[in-house]
Amino acid sequence: MNSRNTAAAVAVRTPAEARSSVRRAVSWTSPEVDDLLLVTSELVTNAVRHGGGVTGFALDVGRGSVTVAVSDASRRPPRRREDGGFDRGPGGYGWPIVLRLAREVSVEVGPRGKTVRAVVALERGAATVTGAVAGAGPGGGAAG
Repeated sequence: MNSRNTAAAVAVRTPAEARSSVRRAVSWTSPEVDDLLLVTSELVTNAVRHGGGVTGFALDVGRGSVTVAVSDASRRPPRRREDGGFDRGPGGYGWPIVLRLAREVSVEVGPRGKTVRAVVALERGAATVTGAVAGAGPGGGAAG
């Protein structure tokens, strides 16, 4: 029996659409699901603000974790705010939040942009896919 459920493709352009996709893919609520929603929202927000928009979105729901992948057209990887001070204007919180809440984070940079993947642990066993979710187009890159 397969312990992974990869959801079907859906176009995602905004953080709200991404969160809706997560809610359709994960059929329960918990603090870990809240973490997943926040990580998803931050990755999509970064793609919109810094990467020219979302070119790909995917969720891989597995036993004990969900992997969210967000692609954008920028080849520049995400980074922590260099000035160290969050009181110097808006922004700068998203990437540190992703790094703190995700069990694993990877960034793949390619000729058409980047893809950021974050694995968020969920205490509950295998998740059930309750609706269509996942990739939006041929994505070449994500948040940052």
